[in-house]
This record gives sequence, structure tokens and C-alpha cells, in this order.
Amino acid sequence: MSISEMEVRPASRPTPPPRTMRSLRDRRDELTSRVALGNQKAVARQHGLGKRTARERLELLLDEGSFVEVEMFRRGTTGAHTDGVVAGSGTVDGRRVFVYAQDFTISGGSLGAAHAEKIQKVMDLAVATGSPIVALNDSGGARIQEGVMALNGYGGIFRRQVEASGIVPQISVVLGPCAGGAAYSPALADFTFMVRETAQMYLTGPDVVAAVSGERVTHDQLGGADVHGGMSGVATFVHDDEESCFADVRHLLSLLPANNLEPAPGYEWTAGDHLRPALADLVPVEPNRPYDIRAVIAELVDDEDFLEVHEGWAANVVCALARMGGQVVGIVGNQPLILAGVLDTAASQKAARFVRFCDAFNIPLVTLVDVPGFLPGTDQEYGGAIRHGAKLLYAYCEASVPRVQVILRKAYGGAYIVMDSRSIGCDLSLAWPTNEIAVMGAEAAVNVIHRKELAAAADPAELRAALVVEYAEELVHPYYAAERGLVDDVIDPAETRAAVLRGLAMLRDKRRRTPARKHGNVPL
Repeated sequence: MSISEMEVRPASRPTPPPRTMRSLRDRRDELTSRVALGNQKAVARQHGLGKRTARERLELLLDEGSFVEVEMFRRGTTGAHTDGVVAGSGTVDGRRVFVYAQDFTISGGSLGAAHAEKIQKVMDLAVATGSPIVALNDSGGARIQEGVMALNGYGGIFRRQVEASGIVPQISVVLGPCAGGAAYSPALADFTFMVRETAQMYLTGPDVVAAVSGERVTHDQLGGADVHGGMSGVATFVHDDEESCFADVRHLLSLLPANNLEPAPGYEWTAGDHLRPALADLVPVEPNRPYDIRAVIAELVDDEDFLEVHEGWAANVVCALARMGGQVVGIVGNQPLILAGVLDTAASQKAARFVRFCDAFNIPLVTLVDVPGFLPGTDQEYGGAIRHGAKLLYAYCEASVPRVQVILRKAYGGAYIVMDSRSIGCDLSLAWPTNEIAVMGAEAAVNVIHRKELAAAADPAELRAALVVEYAEELVHPYYAAERGLVDDVIDPAETRAAVLRGLAMLRDKRRRTPARKHGNVPL
């Protein structure tokens, strides 16, 4: 075209719209909508099982409109977009988290290579940005059609979980089947949630169990939420429905730091009155009378609000996250309502794991002690009571966070030592006037020390009573440990909250150097 021809072209002629671009945009919007809606028959089946879809679950978990999806159009051997897992990032109360939700409507949420690579991508991004990881599990397990590549995918996920451990919090939510190798992922997480009736988790299913052992069990009997919440200890929290489950996931996240280099979210506490006179009435003076340690915890923490972990498992010890003076603390306390508050194999494991989590994420520890000892018996000894008790001992000895111990009543024998005593590194030890710190109770001690005298006495009961009083006055009086530097102060129970807060403020900038080593050898 010549210049003269260009000059005579009418200047007012409208330019046609870019039809190709409009068509591409329309096509993409249509495809995105189709992927997001999924197969409606499969969605209806999911709803018929009382379960939400992956995207509906993400809507419950995340702040509205915050979800950013990655690899939405990824395909694997299923031929379906997303390959059975919705992955990306969003916010919870404005704080960044990375998430993936397995989609049971696509090949039963089974895991293949592409599926695993999407999960690995968000895990890598979570560590790179210092953000928590939340996994929503609802999967039939490894995709058999992909053979070893599915197993390789699981391995890559597990390796990343181990590498991320202690760097960013990891939360696993089991909302459907989680079978075979998939079950290791919730076990590696810091906290695991399960929903009753719809969630099951096991390494081998009921059919395999029946074929090998002849035992007939249902999916729920083998690996339901109550089994793992009350017997195995794999589930940290158990809920009746998905709504309450996700509400608690959000609550938990509000108490956790984003990573191990940031503090847990706190606030300025303005209420000045820290006296709690009700404590003197909550805890009986008589050492054998039970009470609920949770009532004591409620008096000590802000607004009587705390989140108990593993509530249904090893209930003879209570572990909880709460705030004191606006700052997050981890609380470990013996529970006199259950087995008199003794330590046993399960309680030792539960408390040890909680202590190690708090230490990894710089959450100060407050330990409430009222323990008569370790549970005796062949079942405990054969079950490794020594080894499991050593786990708790190791966890406390290794912890470098601020540690405050409060001895309410009994603190006997080896159980006293492992409940964060001064000898294993507690920073501040406080005791009530009702404290009894000794190798054993006065009566048991007298029976051992004065066995021959009692056997020869004309009135053994009268002599025993006199010797018990003498032993208690000499060796178990409230100031005995304080006089020897093992307790920093004997305090009025009403002043416990104030004393703990003063101690935590004093220890806020605590630093501890550890010797150079690859890692210790935890008595697993």
C-alpha cells in the first residue's frame, strides 16, 4: 500500500474488536467454570456421603476470596483437570497459609505422580515463604494404575514433611479415607484432625485384616476418628462435623506462629488484676482428693480460654495452648481426675510430643505438677514405661524456651523429676503451700524405712501414724525443697497467675547455647 493510498483512507472508520482475544477469554472462563464445578454426579455422591467437595472445604477454612489456586489445569492419568487435588494458598484471619485438598470426586482422590507433584509444590512454597501447611485428606490411597510412581510421589511428600518439621506448622485434616501409605502423612503432621463417621485412617483395611488374622472389623472400628482420638493417639482433635472441625483448625492457627523464626500472634493485655482467689478452693488440701486440672488452667489463662490437644487420649495429663498476658504459652498439667494424675506410657508420649512442638516454635512452657508417680504394673513395664518416660525427660531437658514449673500438691519420685523439675533445667520453680516433694508419700516411706519396727510393735497402726507425722514434718514440709534451692518461691495459690506472668516476663529474652552436634538420639 502506498503512502497516498493510506492518506485517503477515512480516519473515522472503527477498528473491529479483537474477536480472537474475546473468544479465548470466553473459552478460558468456560473451562475454569467446568473444572471448578466438577462432575456433578460425582459431587452428588460426595454430598450423599455427608461430605463436602474439596472446594467447599476450602471455602470453610479460608478467608472469603483469598484462595489462589496453582496448577488448576494439571492433568495426570485420570485425564481430569486438577488430577484429584486442589492446591494453592489463602489466608486465615489475614495470615498466609498453604493448602491442598484431595478431591474424592476424581478417581477417589487417589494419588498419582501429577497429584503428588502439586502437593510437593505447595509444600515447597510454604517452607520458602515461612507459612503453615494445611492438608485436607480424602483419598482412596495410591493410584494403582501408576504403580511405583505413586509410591514415589508419597515418598517425596513424606521427605518434605520431615524437612519442614520444626520450620513451619503442619496441620492434617482427615475428612474421608486415608489408607495405606497415605496414613503416614497425618502421622508426620504436628496436629491431626478427624471427623467422626466419614474419616478413617489405617495401614491395612478390614479385608486384609480378615484375610490375615480372621478378625472381622468395620472401617470405623479399625481406624475411625474415635479409635485414633482415644486409643492410638494419632488424632489430636476429633469432631462431629466438618463445620466445627474447620472452626477449630482456624482457632489453632490463631495460636501458632507462621514459622520458627516468628513469634506466635499475641496482643496487648490490659486487664491489671491477676489475682485468682478461686484457686484455693479448686484444689483440695487433702492430697488424695481429685479435682479437674482444667479448672485450674482456666483460672490461669486469659479469658479462661484454652485449646486442649489430645483431649480424648491419655487424659491423665492435660496439654493445652492458651494465652497468658496476651502471649501464647503451652501448658502441661497432671490430671488428678484420671488415674490420680499418674504418668503412664501414653501420657509420657503425649506430653513429650507437645513439649517438643512448643520448643520447636518458641512457645514458653508452664508445667502444673500434681503427680503421685508412674503407673505401676507389668503391662506398663512390658509396654516400655521406662523408654516412654525417658521421652518426656528428654523433651524437657532439650527444651530451650522459657520454662516455669508450678507444684500444686504431690510431686513424688521419678515423676517429679520428669515434670520439668529444677534438676532437668526448669528456669523458675514455684510451689503452693500444699506441695509435697519427696521420693514417695510419707506413709509409703515409713512402711519401707521402719518395716522391722512396725512388724515388732505392739500397736503397729499407732506407731505408723506417729512415724508418718514425724517423716512429713522433717522431710516433706512445704519449705523443705525451697530451703535447698530446688523451689524459687512458695506462693499463695491466688497469686499463681501473677507469679507465672512475672516469671515469663523475666525469661522473655532467654537464650541458650547448645553444643555442636548433628542431633541427639531421642529414646523412641
